[in-house]
Amino acid sequence: MAALAGGAINSVAGGGSFLTFPALVLTGVAPIPANATNNTAMWLGVVASARGYREEVRGYRRMLVPALIVSSVGALAGAILLLKTPPAIFVRMIPWLLLFATVVFAISPWLTNKSVSGARAHTPWQLAAQFAVAVYGGYFGAGIGILMLAILSFSGLPNLNVMNGLKTVLSVAINGVALVPFIIAGIIVWQVALVMAIFTMLGGYFGARFFRQVPSSITRIVVLCIGVGMSAYFFVR
Repeated sequence: MAALAGGAINSVAGGGSFLTFPALVLTGVAPIPANATNNTAMWLGVVASARGYREEVRGYRRMLVPALIVSSVGALAGAILLLKTPPAIFVRMIPWLLLFATVVFAISPWLTNKSVSGARAHTPWQLAAQFAVAVYGGYFGAGIGILMLAILSFSGLPNLNVMNGLKTVLSVAINGVALVPFIIAGIIVWQVALVMAIFTMLGGYFGARFFRQVPSSITRIVVLCIGVGMSAYFFVR
């Protein structure tokens, strides 16, 4: 159920990991394997949705290639950093990571720049910011979509569909590259990840159809409540 709801939330607002990652931990999966398993399930779900944006992405490959390169390097660094983190330390970091992602989601409407017009390539600072987001994405990942939309908003792209398309392709790269160290380390709970991926894809499809009828402000409030609740729970725990 958490994967179904997480996929639905991701389809319209992002923040599905607020549900799926804590759900894995609460069912007894150790935190670091839970993070890797959640990454795998989310990646499979994002790959499915990325195909839907191929028309929007086609005209922006020149902008996308440098961002993909820095995203891949950053994601690899973040995943290796996660594997080097002692489990006890990562457990103590969980509420702070969730809180950080919640705050980013809360302030995301103020992160975007609406004054830029005319699509252009990423500037050096945008590539540096994308690298930092990719490191975070390889390490934990909740909220990376929101952060990438904020970076893309400074590139003068014509509409949110194009921004979402580029963001989705970059998410595929970040989560996909992070999988490699996780697979080598053997920490992914595959039977759980594959089941979660199926429900994530179903949730994404039906969620997009359902939430289309719901005001975005209500959807944002729901996601924020989940983020605050999960952060508070892990702080107390």
